[in-house]
Amino acid sequence: MPERKRLTLKDLAAEINVHYSTVSRVMNPATRHLVADDVAARILEVAEARGFRPNRIAAGLRTQRSGLVGVVLPDIANPVFPPILAGIEAVLAQQGYVPIVVNAGLDKVRQRFVIDQLVGRQVEGLLLATAEREDPILDYCLKQRIPAVMINRGEDAGRASCVVSDNLLAMRLTVDHLVALGHRRIGHIAGPAALSTGYQRREGFLQAVRRHRLRREAWQVVEADSYSREAGRQACARLFADFPGMTAIAAGNDLIAMGCYDYLREHGLCCPADISVVGHNDMPFVDALTPPLTTVRIPVHQMGEDAARLLLQQIGAPASPPVTVELVPELIVRGSTAPPPAPH
Repeated sequence: MPERKRLTLKDLAAEINVHYSTVSRVMNPATRHLVADDVAARILEVAEARGFRPNRIAAGLRTQRSGLVGVVLPDIANPVFPPILAGIEAVLAQQGYVPIVVNAGLDKVRQRFVIDQLVGRQVEGLLLATAEREDPILDYCLKQRIPAVMINRGEDAGRASCVVSDNLLAMRLTVDHLVALGHRRIGHIAGPAALSTGYQRREGFLQAVRRHRLRREAWQVVEADSYSREAGRQACARLFADFPGMTAIAAGNDLIAMGCYDYLREHGLCCPADISVVGHNDMPFVDALTPPLTTVRIPVHQMGEDAARLLLQQIGAPASPPVTVELVPELIVRGSTAPPPAPH
């Protein structure tokens, strides 16, 4: 049986008796508004009836536009990323773009491979949630002149646009809350210092405890190996070993806070009766933990939206200067914080 010939734009245009450029505009959501509503509706109706699908590869070769954006994540299992992705998709869809989401992990060789694969598939730009403060992957993107925007993390040199949360304010809100409850011995489990979030939240914690004039022996910081639940449990063990008498923990993120919950349960300690815990991110379902987690909410959906807008602007104007968007966090008080236990 001979192979069925693929229906082209010109075939469809001839059948409807319009110019093929009109059909092309209608098939692209970003340009559909340029065609009268009744004409667009007729074209879409006939296209659907005839099973027409535009050849994006051919169109990309012709226009140098693929309509694809790469989204590179460090850990797709982290619940903070789905709402960020939802924000990204909402903005890209309005302009006819589609995201390709890749779980790149933490290994830089793997990340470089992923970037090369995405570029080979003609993505028009990259949204990077993997950036470090000194990041060779971002260096590579800039040298290759690939439009790139960082999400949730920035880099020290400020060479690329990013959308981040105000980490210094977030830790000030955390420490203010704990001090207001009466805590005077507070530990902080920081995220990795190579990441802007880990470094800045640690700095925010240090600024906050000094602002409250807490003595040096009244606070302690340990660094988690990663932003994971198991790393949080291990860091919590080190923190208790280094800082006996602690009554509250400011965790670097919600997964680290969950690791603290694990450690407390293993050692017969009760949250918040014995130890108060504060997380960071307000990722989905932390309100369903026992106890519900007090945490810093960052506007993750807006973060994705803003990052997508910045990338589309950069794709349209590659020479535009980098922009930093800093979103305002909010402390969400739940059941994991309470006044410290009375001294025995």
